[in-house]
Amino acid sequence: MPKPDIHPTWYPDAKVICNGEVVMTTGATQPEIHVDVWSGNHPFFTGTQKILDTEGRVDRFMRKYGMGTTSDTNEGSTTKKKQSSENADNTSNES
Repeated sequence: MPKPDIHPTWYPDAKVICNGEVVMTTGATQPEIHVDVWSGNHPFFTGTQKILDTEGRVDRFMRKYGMGTTSDTNEGSTTKKKQSSENADNTSNES
């Protein structure tokens, strides 16, 4: 049993209102809840979302700091690995 006079009034059929029309009912501590966006008109849920960022974050970072494209970087890393392994082979042959 809840203590008297400390809990807010519970409205089991509170109306959620978006753009002047009732979109759903739910339980809440207010009789009406006014919202601007809900799943029925949000672009993500309706499937009308447009992707604004067509570039990847890594590509933008590489271009911003003058590191070239990510494909150049990947080629450079494989070249460095080859050079490292050749240097390791040369040091083992010298001893």
